Amino acid sequence: MSQAKEEGSTTKNTTSEALASEIHGTTDLVSKLPTREGWSEPLVLYKNYWFRPHLAANIMHVQNSFKPRHDDTILALNPKCGTTWMKALAFTITSRFREAPISKTSHHPYSPLAAPNFIASWGCRVVYMCRDPKDTFVSRWHFENRVSREPNISLEYAFSMFSEGFSAYGPFWYHCLEYWKESIANPDKVLFLKYEDIILEPVKYVIRLATFLGAPFSTKEEEDGIPEEVVRLCSFEKLSNLQTNQTGEFSRRGNLVLEKSAFFRKGKVGDWVNHMSEEMGRKLDSIMDEKLKGSGLVL
Repeated sequence: MSQAKEEGSTTKNTTSEALASEIHGTTDLVSKLPTREGWSEPLVLYKNYWFRPHLAANIMHVQNSFKPRHDDTILALNPKCGTTWMKALAFTITSRFREAPISKTSHHPYSPLAAPNFIASWGCRVVYMCRDPKDTFVSRWHFENRVSREPNISLEYAFSMFSEGFSAYGPFWYHCLEYWKESIANPDKVLFLKYEDIILEPVKYVIRLATFLGAPFSTKEEEDGIPEEVVRLCSFEKLSNLQTNQTGEFSRRGNLVLEKSAFFRKGKVGDWVNHMSEEMGRKLDSIMDEKLKGSGLVL
């Protein structure tokens, strides 16, 4: 027994040492990446995308260590494109209301795992949802100002950075485009959805999502209105009013204080018109048209 304990302790220590060594290595790599100031904290450029330094280190670690199962599902959304909503939909669909699962679910941090082609190579399912970049930008701007202890970033300054591709997890258009291309190349592994489409026809897309996740609704379930019940349980009003999502801090790091309620604002389509000028809207539309030209993707 004593020998077994010693062997177990040795293995644990070896694993801990290896992990510590890897973390130190990735931290060292991150410190050497191009860095730029501008948003609530500096961002580093890693593989053509901008990340908060600690997330870049996490991504490196995941790429080296994460081994998903073939039946895993990864939700790979850009922030402020409906991550909380999509997580709730996927969880409720696959759990089928077991003890009202949504009432026990709190928000988890969005953690970009890797480039879409890298994720697709794992063989598991990937669900991606994009959103009108104008609404995404406005939501992102509100979020950054809400969680930062620093003075607020002006809308104009934030827009100038976003429209040149400088934002956390950006450039936004490259993120959308890469997943779009991967969904065309591997439609059985990557499901590409649009926020606005689901808002317009929620039941239709809940049924489609369930089929993709390998948990299709039976004819009886559809007749009994189960897809509609999923939509109701996962509505913005329902999720935002859950006690677990209304109070308390989710995390605190440096100049950022992330309250659980910060993950919810309006969830509306077209709210950008209440914040951005028409000229800003046209400029961002023009940029997206140019960046997505020839791809078949329209946002």
